[in-house]
Amino acid sequence: MLDEIVAKVPEFAGPVELTVIKGGLSHRVVRVDAGGDRFVLRVLDPAVTAAGLGVPMDQEIANTVLAAETGAGPRVLRVLPEQHALVLEYVDGVTLSMADVPSRLDGIAAACRQLHSGRPFGNTFDIFEKLAEFLALCERHGLGLPDGYADQLPLVAEIREALAARPLPLVPCHNDLLAENFIAEGDRVRIVDYQLSGQNDPCFELGDIAAEALLDADGVARLTAAYFGRDHSPELLARVRLYLTMSNVTWTLWFRVHSGLLDGREVDFDYAAESAAKWGRALSDLGDPGLGELLDTVRRQP
Repeated sequence: MLDEIVAKVPEFAGPVELTVIKGGLSHRVVRVDAGGDRFVLRVLDPAVTAAGLGVPMDQEIANTVLAAETGAGPRVLRVLPEQHALVLEYVDGVTLSMADVPSRLDGIAAACRQLHSGRPFGNTFDIFEKLAEFLALCERHGLGLPDGYADQLPLVAEIREALAARPLPLVPCHNDLLAENFIAEGDRVRIVDYQLSGQNDPCFELGDIAAEALLDADGVARLTAAYFGRDHSPELLARVRLYLTMSNVTWTLWFRVHSGLLDGREVDFDYAAESAAKWGRALSDLGDPGLGELLDTVRRQP
């Protein structure tokens, strides 16, 4: 199938060399060297959407095109709708690791602001609605829940209520910014892989970055300041911290669903172990004595 797609792309002229790019946990991503040029071919897997692990494929393609317009995402050189594939600019930079994030917060924040300033995406993403979807999938397929998960759902509902008290305007968000979705070109940072993209609260974007990079309290504060400015309100930092918690709560089930429904594919990654790790971090945050103060802060009128 991959050879058939490559044959349909005029840009892939001359001898072609394909190199699978590791790190993509769902869709297939391939570096294509052809005619002295280098490209990225991203082939979307319908099973990912069917399992509820990404936005609809047509929506991901549309959002990738819009992200490219801002310069935050790679340029889209060709769309192959029948094959659910994209030919993208090869960003010749360094893929970040979790350890790189704390020293790149200014560039990461600038890339997020660039993405968030673009034309609206055609869909919305709400982490609480996504959690409800995953809970339904786990029940439907008999996947079970981590120990103590159901006991924490009333507190999750309280977090949702607090964040909804004074909502921020929605902006085009990536919603899955683990370190490997950032590529650094010198001081500039680019953002790739729009599998979960949609209009969202920018504070979720920051909280998710912090959760994925295991930022400590100081790191979360520095990221928030890099995005909003040093004179940001305490409420904004509280929102970011609450969304950090919700990132871990919800992506616990993303990895559980992936492990239960799509396990056995040729990906060298332990989804079940990652689910357990995220749930451990989520439980720690949910049990933090300071959680009540965060809830009060986001509810407070200015």
